[in-house]
Amino acid sequence: MSATADFLPCEIEACDALTAFGDAQASLDGLLAGRKALALTPVLGRAGGDPVPLALRGSLDETMPPRWLGAAQMLAGQWPEGRWGHGRTPVVVTSCNFGVGSLYAYQRERDPRHLEPGAPHAAVDLIRRSLGWGDQLSIFSHACVTSHLGLAHAARLLHAGVADRVLVLSFDFLSPFVTGGFHSLKILNTGFPAPYAVRETGSIGLGDGAAFAVLRRGAAPSGGFTVEAHALFNEMYHVTGNQPDGSGFSACLAAIATATGGRRVWVKGHGTGTLEAGRLEAEGVARQFPQAPLVSWKGSLGHTLGSCGLVELAIALRALRGGRIPGTVGSSGPTFVDSVALEPFGAASFDGAVLTSNAFGGAHAALLLSAA
Repeated sequence: MSATADFLPCEIEACDALTAFGDAQASLDGLLAGRKALALTPVLGRAGGDPVPLALRGSLDETMPPRWLGAAQMLAGQWPEGRWGHGRTPVVVTSCNFGVGSLYAYQRERDPRHLEPGAPHAAVDLIRRSLGWGDQLSIFSHACVTSHLGLAHAARLLHAGVADRVLVLSFDFLSPFVTGGFHSLKILNTGFPAPYAVRETGSIGLGDGAAFAVLRRGAAPSGGFTVEAHALFNEMYHVTGNQPDGSGFSACLAAIATATGGRRVWVKGHGTGTLEAGRLEAEGVARQFPQAPLVSWKGSLGHTLGSCGLVELAIALRALRGGRIPGTVGSSGPTFVDSVALEPFGAASFDGAVLTSNAFGGAHAALLLSAA
C-alpha cells in the first residue's frame, strides 16, 4: 500500500485557535518569545498524583457546563456568516476527547448533569443547538490525525460540488481521565517535553486546544492562503507503535513532497517529545525535505491531541502573515537531525509550509500550505 497526495486546493477564509496562551496570535507571541504554557500539575487534578506538564485553560477537573463548550462557542461564533449545518454549508467536527471527561466526572460525582455531553454525538449536538446549526454535520475521531481528516473531508465535499463552504471545528480539552491514561503509558511523566532532542528519557506534555477553519474550493486570492494538498497513510502496525524502519512516516511525507513540486518549504512537525517516534519523524523529514527547517511547538503548547493539526495550522497562518516562524521551544542540542530549528526564523525565503501530524497505531497525515 502506498500513500498519494490528494490535490484539493481550498482557500482558507477564516481560521483561529485557542490554547492555554489565548487565541492564535497570543499563542504565536508566546512561541516566538520562547515561553512555555506547560506547568507541572497533579495528573489527576484535585485527586492528586504525580506532577506532570499540562497547558490548561482553567481547571483540569470537569466543569458544568464543560470547558470545551465555551471555547467552541467562542471560536465558531467568530464566523457567523452562512447558515451552518444547512444544505451547502455543512459542518465537520473533530475531536479525540469529546465529552469523555464528563463521563469520568459522573463516575466520581454521580451528578447526572455530567451524562448529557458524555457521548461524542451528544457533545456535538450540545454545540450544534447552542449555535443554531442545522443537522448537516460530520464527526471524525482518529487519535492525533483527527483534524487533518476533518480538513481533508471538507476539501472533498467542496471538490465533489456538494458544498459551497465548510466549517471545520475541532476541540480537545483535558480531564483526569485523559491525563491519567497517558500517565499510565509512562510518556506523560514529571519531565517536560523536548521535541526531537537526543536524551535518555522521552516525555510529552498535554494541552487544551480548540480551533476552527472556514474553507472554500479553489486557490486563495492575492494575500490569502491555500491548503493545496493532503496526504494520509495508516500503517495498521500496532496499537501504539510505528514500523521500526520508519516506513510509515516516509510514505506520507514522500506523497506530500511530490505535491510541493520542488518549492522551498519549512516543516511544522508533530514532535511530541517521545524518542522513537520523534527520531523516525525527524529522519523521515530530513530525507524528504533535506533543506527544510523542522519545528515542533508542543514543547510549549503541549499536545492538543486530535485538534493539534488545526490548532497548529491557525498558528502557522499567523506566523506566515507576521513573517516569522517560531522555533522548537523546549529543546536544545543535540537533536536527531541537524535541520531541527531551535530558534525563530524568517518566512520570506519560503514558498510554502508542510504541516504534519502522527498518531497511535502508525497513522500519519500531512498538508501543503501556501500563500497566494
